[in-house]
Amino acid sequence: MEEEEESNTSRKCNPKTRIESGYYSYQYQHQLLQNSYRLGYGYGYGFGLGLGFGYQNQYQNYPSLLPLPPNIPLQFTKTPPLPQNHNFGSKTHFQKGSLKQNNTPFATSSVPQVQDFSFTQAGQEIQRKVGLPFDKKYERKIVDVEPKSLVVARRPDSGGVEGKVITLLANHFLVQFEPSQQIFHYDVEISPNPSKEVARMIKKQLVEENSALISGALPVYDGRRTLYSPVEFFDDKLEFYISLPISCNEQKKKLFRVNIKLVSKIDGKVLSNYLNKGDDSSPLPQEYFHALDVALRENPTEKCFSAGKSLYSSSMGGVKEIGGGAVAIRGFFQSLRPTQQGLALNVDFSVTAFHESIGVIPYLQKRLDFMHDLSQRKTRSLSVEERKEVERALKNMRVFVCHRETVQRYRVYSLTEEITENLCFPDRDGTSLNLVNYFKEHYDYDIQFRNLPCLQISRRKPCYLPMELCVICEGQKFLGKLSDDQTVKILKLGCQRPRERKAIINGVMESSVGPTSGIQGKEFKLHVSREMTKLTGRILQPPKLKLGNGGHVRNLTPTRYDRQWNLLDSHVVEGTRVERWAIISFGGTFDQKSNVPKFIHQLSQRCEQLGIFLNKNTVVTPIFEPMHVLNNAKLLESKLKKIQKATFNNLQLLICVMEKKHKGYGDLKRIAETSIGVVSQCCLYSNLGKLSSQFLANLALKINAKVGGCTVALYNTLPSQMPRLFKQDEPVIFMGADVTHPHPLDDFSPSVAAVVGSVNWPAANKYISRMRSQTHRQEIIQELSVMVGEILEEFFEELSRLPKRIIFFRDGVSETQFYKVLQEELQAIRKACSRFVDYDPPITFAVVQKRHHTRLFPCETDQFSDENIPPGTVVDSIITHPREFDFYLCSHWGVKGTSRPIHYHILWDDSKFTSDEVQKLVYNLCYTFVRCTKPISLVPPAYYAHLAAYRGRLYLDRSDTTSGFAKSCTISRASPPKTKPLPKLSENIRNLMFYC
Repeated sequence: MEEEEESNTSRKCNPKTRIESGYYSYQYQHQLLQNSYRLGYGYGYGFGLGLGFGYQNQYQNYPSLLPLPPNIPLQFTKTPPLPQNHNFGSKTHFQKGSLKQNNTPFATSSVPQVQDFSFTQAGQEIQRKVGLPFDKKYERKIVDVEPKSLVVARRPDSGGVEGKVITLLANHFLVQFEPSQQIFHYDVEISPNPSKEVARMIKKQLVEENSALISGALPVYDGRRTLYSPVEFFDDKLEFYISLPISCNEQKKKLFRVNIKLVSKIDGKVLSNYLNKGDDSSPLPQEYFHALDVALRENPTEKCFSAGKSLYSSSMGGVKEIGGGAVAIRGFFQSLRPTQQGLALNVDFSVTAFHESIGVIPYLQKRLDFMHDLSQRKTRSLSVEERKEVERALKNMRVFVCHRETVQRYRVYSLTEEITENLCFPDRDGTSLNLVNYFKEHYDYDIQFRNLPCLQISRRKPCYLPMELCVICEGQKFLGKLSDDQTVKILKLGCQRPRERKAIINGVMESSVGPTSGIQGKEFKLHVSREMTKLTGRILQPPKLKLGNGGHVRNLTPTRYDRQWNLLDSHVVEGTRVERWAIISFGGTFDQKSNVPKFIHQLSQRCEQLGIFLNKNTVVTPIFEPMHVLNNAKLLESKLKKIQKATFNNLQLLICVMEKKHKGYGDLKRIAETSIGVVSQCCLYSNLGKLSSQFLANLALKINAKVGGCTVALYNTLPSQMPRLFKQDEPVIFMGADVTHPHPLDDFSPSVAAVVGSVNWPAANKYISRMRSQTHRQEIIQELSVMVGEILEEFFEELSRLPKRIIFFRDGVSETQFYKVLQEELQAIRKACSRFVDYDPPITFAVVQKRHHTRLFPCETDQFSDENIPPGTVVDSIITHPREFDFYLCSHWGVKGTSRPIHYHILWDDSKFTSDEVQKLVYNLCYTFVRCTKPISLVPPAYYAHLAAYRGRLYLDRSDTTSGFAKSCTISRASPPKTKPLPKLSENIRNLMFYC
C-alpha cells in the first residue's frame, strides 16, 4: 500500500512543458531483527514497508499539527452587579469603604456570556463619586468605541543615556545583501500532496535532473508551496513528473505531478530603504525578507531535522537519553531579524527532547510503567485503560517497518480494537487472510506479541502494522509533558555558562550544518559575518527601597553585585496579622510528623522577626491525613470543609505539608480557593527537617503577600522619580496579561487568560487578578474588556478615583501577532474604560517577550567574561528594531547558565515615555516583587499574570480529571467541546494575591 500523504489524487494534466524524471537514487541501511526475513511484496495493507533497525534517519521530524476548532460564538447577557467586599478586619483585602451593594458577584469564571458593558449599581455610584454623569444609553448594550488609527509606536528618541556604559557581544551576526538582487518567487503545487520530507526529496530530484529548464538555478524551498530562485526559470509555468521509490513495490515508483508557476519578481531596494529608515510609514517587506530567511535555512534544513525555527543534529554533541522513551538532542536556533545595524542572523544554542528512535515495543516499555515486563510476558494483553494509554502515547507518531526495505513512513492514527491474533483482512480476491498467518507465509516471521493490538495507519481503511515490526522515526519532537526528572536533565544539558555558550554558538557558525555552510547564500548574494555583534549597553542604578523597622520606615539601596538584599535587621514594609490559621499534613513518616510542632514555633518566630504576626497557636490541632486523600477530590473537599467549619468559617490561612509533590496539589488549590474560601500555603516535609532560616523567610514572605501584606516598596515613589508623567494625586494602574495554553498533545482543552492590576498608589505593589477560560489555543484575550472593567472598578473602590493612566504589559505574544493583539486588545481596554462616561485615559501597551534567543555576553577583553551581565543592563541600540520602540533589559542576576534579558516592545504609547523613563520604570518595578528580596527577571505585572493564568490552568486540569472530562485526543474537531468555565473564586480571596 502507498503511504497516506494527506493527499488529493492527481487531476488531469494540462498540456504544458512535461518532463518525466528518472528513478530517485536513495541510499539506506537495512538491518533485520534477530531472524533474517525472506523479502516479499505485500498486498496493499501496509505490511511490506519500512527500513531496518539501525537505520540512520536523515530527515526532519513530523510535527503532529492539526487544524484548530472554530471559534465558539459568544452570547451576550447583562453583567451581574459587583459584590460587597469581604473584610477580615486587617489590611488583608485592600480596605476602603465599600461602595458596592450586596449583589451577585462578577463571575471570575470564563462564562462566555459575560461580554456586556452595561453599568452595575457600583458603576453608577462610581460615576456619581467622580462627577461623571451616568448615561442610561449605555445600559444593557455593548459600547462601541471608535478605533483610532493603529501604527506601532516609533522610538521617541535616539535611545537612553542613563547608566554606566558596558561593552557587550550579542549573538547577532550581520547579514549583508545586494539590494539590486532580484528574487523570483514561484508557487509549487505537488499532487498528490506529500509530507514536507517527501516534498524536499521531490524538489531535490527536480533540480538535479532539470537544470536547463530552471536556468541552472539552485532555488531554495520552504517545504510547502514556496520556491525562491536567484534567476528566472525557462518559462513562467512548468510541469514536471517525479517518481520516487516510496511505494509497496520497489519496482513501482510513486508518481508526483509538480506544477511551478511564477508569482512575483522582487528586489531588495524596499528592504534596504526600510532598514535605512527611508519611508517611516512603510512596513517591513515581508516577501523579500522571507526569501532571504529561507535561503539561509536551506542547507541546515537538508542536514538536520527541524522543530520550529530550531534545527537539531546528532553531530552537535550526540544524543543523551533522558528516560521515558525520550532523548535530548543539541541543536541551534536561527532567525533573520531587522535591526538598527541592518539584517542580522540571530543564532543560539538549543536543546530539546525527541522521541527515541527505537522499536515501538521497547519504546513503550520505557515510556509506560505497565509495559516494563512485556518481554517476559509476551502473552499479556492490555486492559481498556492501558490500551488508551498506549494509544495516547503513539497517536500521530511516525513509524517505519523493519521487515521490508522501503523508505515509506506511516503516521499512527489509532490502535486496532482486536488483538493481533484475531485480526483478518480481505485479500485481493475477496478471501479473508489471518494477519499472523500472512506474516508467517510471506515473511517467514512468527509474530510474538499476539495479544497486543496492531497499529492502525489509515483513517479510512484497514491498514495494520504489528507493533513489534515498527520503529519510531528519528527527529520527532517529544510533545508530551516531560516528567520532573526529564525536565531537570534537559535543563542541565541546556545550562551553559556564558563563555561556553558563546563558544558553542561560534562553533555553529563554522560548522558543516550551520547557516553559513551551504552555497545558497552566495547564490542569493548574501554575506554572513562570522563575528558576533559588538555593542554598548548601560547599567542602570538600583532604586532605593523602603522596608519596615519596628513600625519605622527604613531605606536600603541594594549594592551587592547581584542586587540582592536581606531582611536580617529589617521588617517587611507592610506586615499582616494572621490570627486564625490551621495546618494539615498529607503522608510523612512518624519522625517527619514529629517535626510539625517545631515547624509551627519556628515559622511564627521567623514571621515575628520579619514584622508579620502569625499566631503561635493554630485554631485547631494539626491534622494528619494519609497521602491517598490527595487522590480523591471529594474526600479532600470534605476534610477541608470540616476544618473550615471547626474554625467558624473565618479561617485566614491553611498550611499544607506534603510528603512529596503530588498531582492532588491542583485539587487542593481549587477547592481551597473556590469552595472553601481560604488561602493556602504548601510545603514539603523534606524542608521541615532542615528548617533553614532562608526557607522559613521565603514561606513567611509568601504567606504575608497572600493574606494582604507587602514585602517592599520604592523609597522614592514613582511621582518623585518621574514627575513629568506621574503625580501623587493622580493614581496610575499597572496591568499585566497572559494566556496559558494546554500542552501540545491536548487538542481541545480551553486556554486560560489572566489579567492583573495594581490597586494601590503610589506604591503600586499590590495586584488583584481576574481569570477566564477561552477557546482552545486562542491567543487573543477574548474577555479582556470585562476583566479590565472589573479591575478598574476595584481600583476605584480602593482609591475613590479611576486611574489617570494605564500601563499595560502583555506577556506571551510573538512578533507575528503584534499588530493583531494591539488592534484587538487595545480596543478592548478602551471599551472597558468607556463604561465610565468621559473616561479615556492615556494607555501604554507593551509586549513582554521571554522566549526569544538574543543573548548578551561580556566582551572578550573583560576579565569577567565567564560571568553573566550585571542586573540593570539595558540595550536599546544596534540589535533592536530599526524604528520601533523596543529594548532589552536584564534586571536579574543569572545564577546558572547564561542570563536571558527580557525584550520589551512598546506597541502603543499615549503617555509619550522617553527611553530613559520607560527603562527606569520597568527596572524599578522589578524590585517590588513580593516573593523574594532581589530584582526579578520579568516586570511584576507580567509575572503575576503568568502565575494567575497558571493557577486557572491548574483548576481546569484537575477538574477535568476529577469530573471525568475526557482527555482523549480522539474527540471530533468538527464539533469542539464547549469552553469549560473556570470555577468561581470565593469572595474571601478574589481580591487577594492568592496566586503568588
